[in-house]
Amino acid sequence: MKKVIRTHNRAEMITFKRWGRKAYSLFSVLKQPVRIGVLLAVYTSVAEPELLFAQTDSSKVSMEYNLDEVEVSAQRAPVAFSQVARIVSVITREQIEAAPVQSLQELLEYALSVDVRQRGVNGVQADISVRGGSFDQTLILLNGINISDPQTGHHSLDLPVSFKNIQRIEILEGPAARVFGPNAFSGAINIITTPEGESRAKLDVSGGQHQLADINVSGNLHNGNWNQFIAFNRMSSNGYIDNTDFKTWNAFYQTKLNTKPGTLDFQAGRTNKDFGANSFYTATYPNQFEATKTTFASLKFETGTKIHLSPSIYWRRHQDRFELFRNNPASWYTGHNYHLTDIFGSNLNAWVESPWGKTAFGAEIRTENIWSNVLGKPLTAPIEVPGEAGHFFTKSYSRTTISYFAEHSVHFKKLSISGGAMTNWISDLGFGWNIYPGMDIAYAFSNQFKLYGSANSSLRMPTFTDLFYNGPTNIGNPDLKPEKSMTVEGGLKLTFKGFSGRAGAYYRKGKDLIDWIRENETDKWQTKNLTSINTTGIELSGNLFPEVVWNKPIFITKLGVNYSYSQQDKGQSDVFSYYVLDNLKQKLDIELNHKIWNKLKGSWRISYQDRNGMRTATDSYQPFWLVNARIMWKSPSTEIYLLAANLLNTKYYDFGTITQPGRWISLGISHQLNL
Repeated sequence: MKKVIRTHNRAEMITFKRWGRKAYSLFSVLKQPVRIGVLLAVYTSVAEPELLFAQTDSSKVSMEYNLDEVEVSAQRAPVAFSQVARIVSVITREQIEAAPVQSLQELLEYALSVDVRQRGVNGVQADISVRGGSFDQTLILLNGINISDPQTGHHSLDLPVSFKNIQRIEILEGPAARVFGPNAFSGAINIITTPEGESRAKLDVSGGQHQLADINVSGNLHNGNWNQFIAFNRMSSNGYIDNTDFKTWNAFYQTKLNTKPGTLDFQAGRTNKDFGANSFYTATYPNQFEATKTTFASLKFETGTKIHLSPSIYWRRHQDRFELFRNNPASWYTGHNYHLTDIFGSNLNAWVESPWGKTAFGAEIRTENIWSNVLGKPLTAPIEVPGEAGHFFTKSYSRTTISYFAEHSVHFKKLSISGGAMTNWISDLGFGWNIYPGMDIAYAFSNQFKLYGSANSSLRMPTFTDLFYNGPTNIGNPDLKPEKSMTVEGGLKLTFKGFSGRAGAYYRKGKDLIDWIRENETDKWQTKNLTSINTTGIELSGNLFPEVVWNKPIFITKLGVNYSYSQQDKGQSDVFSYYVLDNLKQKLDIELNHKIWNKLKGSWRISYQDRNGMRTATDSYQPFWLVNARIMWKSPSTEIYLLAANLLNTKYYDFGTITQPGRWISLGISHQLNL
């Protein structure tokens, strides 16, 4: 199920349909303190722009900006880039290193049609959605393996690897059930860390306001056909307001062995998080606290010449302790919530090439299990919570999904067509077998202009929280049905010397969408299947590289603009919605990278966001602008960086009454040693 990208050239916006397996790049974020005055002083010291231009590196320009033929696994089998119809945005390592952000979540904030709603900063917790969907409708993958959390999408980004060690991110917009299986409802995000390259070790240390401290140690060992990667990260802060402190650590190991029979890929990791959860789930009780532990491992093998086979197995365990009262609990409070989920999965992907095109087929089985004192059905006997002496799980629940896939793709000179379907069975919902088909078509008028269009269906299963959570302000619903959707989209992709862009539109017809709703402000929130919600959206994107266009050194090295608009037809506009009807309506992102002097460079990200929905019972969300800036000095082995997040100190809200951080300045240094 891994999505493959093999390329010798970099491109900013790549029209793929699936994912990669080769280590490309991603982002190495950064964070760190100093003063805004220093930031401004460096910029104002630049008096003579013509003195700042370094000699253009033509090989680097060719590597980063020219779009050659790229082999991608755009469906369930690899396919040439020029033959692909779907759009996948790729965030490379080079882009990440230039981005003025502190975490993976902040980086995704600037991706086209991606909505990031942060509860906790610096990767503590965030909800990720695509194209106006909810956070439970976005599938998260790590190196092509599904790591989405069945308890709740709030935990799907509990990654066992630091943001600074990711090599590339690929974002698929729109449904992808026939490619990835259930829950790829409105989009999918694949995070890639594949080890490759020469042996090296790297140390990255940063610190900043609010006692932010971050240390990351990593190393890559290359020995013939064997590549190994190991990393450790620890981060902490005392918080930007009361009860927003956090401590996190993670450890990750990945090895890739190329043998005569095929390629073996193993990965394993662990992450622990302890954090103040100020008003995370309800503003009524702001003194919340949460501790999570995530363990993950997978093994994959790729083999075959005539018939290509790729079997894999994986396991993910997530343990969560939620405290409604961090201290001084109310007299009626009976204790904390404890949850443990175990996921076991196995899948097989195969494909064969013939004169009539490429045919792919495969299957996946996935079991999802939970033990809890809140979620599920009563146990016959309590089970002690691991690591929590004197506390017991009293409930549990399990379900199994089985999916079969088939797909065929053909290419006739300028015309590319791909079609397929997934059939799926869910053990616990009495849903039977259902089929989710899809088709993609692209026609290239020339090397510069390509039209694309697609129609794809998908589903999303209810989470365990949707089904069972009952609390002071919530009522679950064990009779929920899966969400279903059909999406059609189309657009034009443009590629010129030094410029890439696209314009497109989509329409998603959603049925039985799951949401927490209430009819009156005094009612409890209840999960229900909404009858129908239809979403219409437009997307515009463009990236300009002036040095490539004019073939000479220029002060500005990149200018990128993304704009997305989403409008929902709400069949039940008389109800209060907690998630589904509360979406990002407009988003404008501007990216500017430029030179300052010699090895000193600057990077800016400007974002405008306008959200539908109510922040409180009486106040709606207000549009806001965010500005992030970064200055970096970089040599082949060392980088020193200064980051100013929310430079204008904007007061804004991503979700409810949770106040987001104001200006946050940090400073860091990283050094790489070749072994």
